[in-house]
Amino acid sequence: MPLSGDLLRLADAVLLPGFAGQTPPDWIRRRLGEGLAGVVLFSRNIADPAQVARLTAALRAENPAVLVGTDEESGEVTRLEVSTGSSRPGGYALGVVDDVGLTEALARDMGGELAAAGITIDFAPSADVNSNPDNPVIGLRSFGADPALVARHTRAFVRGMQSAGVAACAKHFPGHGDTTVDSHHGVPVVADAGIEEALVPFREAIKEGVRSIMTGHLLVPSYDAELPATLSPKVLTGLLREELGFQGMIITDGIEMAAVSGAYGIGGASARAIAAGADAICVGGERADEATAVEVRDAIAAAVTEGLLPEERLADAARRVRELAAWTTSSGSPVPEDGYLGLSAARRAVRVTRRSTAPVLPLTGAAHVVELTPEMNLAIDKGTPWGVGEPLGRLLPGTAVTRLAAGDTTGARLERLIGEAAQRPLVIVVRDAHRYAWQGEALRHLLSARPDAVVVEMGLPARSDLGAVHIATYGSARVCGQAAAEVLTGTL
Repeated sequence: MPLSGDLLRLADAVLLPGFAGQTPPDWIRRRLGEGLAGVVLFSRNIADPAQVARLTAALRAENPAVLVGTDEESGEVTRLEVSTGSSRPGGYALGVVDDVGLTEALARDMGGELAAAGITIDFAPSADVNSNPDNPVIGLRSFGADPALVARHTRAFVRGMQSAGVAACAKHFPGHGDTTVDSHHGVPVVADAGIEEALVPFREAIKEGVRSIMTGHLLVPSYDAELPATLSPKVLTGLLREELGFQGMIITDGIEMAAVSGAYGIGGASARAIAAGADAICVGGERADEATAVEVRDAIAAAVTEGLLPEERLADAARRVRELAAWTTSSGSPVPEDGYLGLSAARRAVRVTRRSTAPVLPLTGAAHVVELTPEMNLAIDKGTPWGVGEPLGRLLPGTAVTRLAAGDTTGARLERLIGEAAQRPLVIVVRDAHRYAWQGEALRHLLSARPDAVVVEMGLPARSDLGAVHIATYGSARVCGQAAAEVLTGTL
């Protein structure tokens, strides 16, 4: 039977789709006028803050209460600064510094930038406790491996962001830190032993008044052995709403991710998420077309007519979305920009281990920098610049940079590099070297020939006994590379 217009509008009121292009397409404009809740902006939609401000103004002209969300975590996961790399380090670096005042100030500064661009909800912070160093998708996005540390910095981030009038969104409930599977590709399982520690930051975020929480596509057998959290009434309603008392908006992680869409399709997963207790559906990271948005809307409406989704639950979800939109239009105050806060934070996070009595640092002549480049997870835009070679080249003109991926690190290639760098200081830059056997092998090959080399780890440093000097930046944001270059040249 045909779906009623009222029911379709109610289904639209819980959707935040993505779209292609740096101006809103006609279908987005039309749907916003008809009651679409909002949109999610990805790096494909962003050129610079001024362009984003024009884009969001065009969206608001169609629906003044539109929710505009994006993933601006700082550090590796950035959208506004995707073309340059982030001017702020990510969560792990802030946890290493462990200054909650700094975290709050940085989040407030970032919130001011987002608000000026017309963005009303930031899908951050990552409140995940990264208790598994082999985690393929969280890692440096987390504030750390200690629940209490993650909790206090989660609260600080929420305070700072929301003081600027931008809703914070703690993610990925009930905690994606203790996993070895990326939910973009499969269903991670959270061990029973770690769930209580994983919940600590979310409990604290709720106490702080966080306006939104994002679900993780995670299986938590201690609460529900069959359904991932995003689709589980036991997790979203029983745990998050009833036990933890959260009354804000619950939004899903990208609903097209295989962990939930694989079994039910995008539409089926969306309807089941709303039935389980979610209030808003995030879609469009990988499928950003009108047909997908229509498919999700129609599936939610059909679930009501078929009895899978009570209409009262859908209406309650739409109410919570409206309430968050109303908060974002009436909260916050202008924030003066601080162009140095992020670099200052990155500098404070650097840790240096000197393993040689020889005067390896500071470098005074042009160096040869070898950057070992792993394949990053889908949360990190592949075009985001990172590394030490570019900022070091500004401080030491003539510095050579060689970037190698997994298939490039053959013995012959590394031997040529050793020869090319024979008369220069050698700097080897790695990223999560402990998770990639090829990086470890390349490091051993290079260091066996050049024990005087400096190793810069821009991921999670599992060890610091590599190289004559080991520098850990706890992040690969632009400012982390700058801080490392300053250490290398003795200016920091």
